[in-house]
Amino acid sequence: MSLSLSCIWILFFECRSLFASKAIQTGDCIMKVPYNVQLTPDDLSPKIKSLLADEIGNISKLATIILFEQSKGQDSQWAPYIGCLPQPGEIHSTAVRHCSEVLENTTLKDFMHACALVGSRAWGSSKGLSLIPFADFLNHEGITEAIVLSDEDRQLSEVIADRNYAPGEEVVIRYGRFSNATLLLDFGFTLPYNIHDQVQIEMKIPSHDPLCQMKLELMQRHHLRTVKDVSDFNSFRNPFTIKEVKSATGKGKGIPQSLRAFARVLCCTSIQELNELAMEAVQNDGRLARRPLRICSKEIEAHKILLSHITQLIEEYNVSLESLETVNTPSMYGRFALRKQMARDLLTGREEEVLHVYKLVTLFAINSSIFN
Repeated sequence: MSLSLSCIWILFFECRSLFASKAIQTGDCIMKVPYNVQLTPDDLSPKIKSLLADEIGNISKLATIILFEQSKGQDSQWAPYIGCLPQPGEIHSTAVRHCSEVLENTTLKDFMHACALVGSRAWGSSKGLSLIPFADFLNHEGITEAIVLSDEDRQLSEVIADRNYAPGEEVVIRYGRFSNATLLLDFGFTLPYNIHDQVQIEMKIPSHDPLCQMKLELMQRHHLRTVKDVSDFNSFRNPFTIKEVKSATGKGKGIPQSLRAFARVLCCTSIQELNELAMEAVQNDGRLARRPLRICSKEIEAHKILLSHITQLIEEYNVSLESLETVNTPSMYGRFALRKQMARDLLTGREEEVLHVYKLVTLFAINSSIFN
């Protein structure tokens, strides 16, 4: 095997990290990992492959490879890498029973651990999924532009520095533009301040609205997705993703167009108002609510609907955050304290995004009232 780790040396702490062994300049290649030393589903031995059912996915296949290579001990060509991987985690899979004939001493707990390793450390590749030795020890930073790049021509993965690093400084990359919810679910950590945080909110069309069906048809015709409630089959809800949007010039912040459109449709009280929205969409690019409503009072009413819903969300997040603060016992230490901090990061990020839209809606409603 040939593994090139240019300009870095490795320190292993509780949270595995990579640190610069000498000065790194912007544009330097930090790491090169040839494809032939990466673990992919293609590395399954023919004997094991014949035992796996067709529906077994790449995560389970890679987990099986890890277990198989672990069983070889130091005879495995991947022993230096696999020996550095984290201790067991928790994840469930039933694929272990298919491999019990080959991996005699493997338990379900072992397989759960291997699946957790793959799920939190593998990268997407032309082969579906790959474990790239030691690239997965680079920690995540949301603002860096350094990512793991794949070069099919040279058959390798590499990382290029997007900044200068002094000797002893931790080298970081970006796993993706992920919210704290995604980071927590896929990787098991959160960031105290995450510029990619977002929150999904839901708004309903009341079942008692006499124009409910017409509003639904209008929104569906103009590509606003509606989902029927499980608990209340006579009403419909719309999910909207809110995140702070900034352009390179610092502009571009705004209320999601789809959310603004929903509020305008929701406040319509006549067929004529709905027809006017539909005509406006046809005359523009096919999307609803691209321009302010002709009647300013209706625009203010739409924003008041948003304000009411967003205010309720803020209150709910505040209650949840306060409940986290009330726990102050010795059991807070260790793993519980870490989980509590991640929950706080998750809630705080979501609340900040909701507050961002709240301020915009309030400002617009005030300005509309002034100039009306």
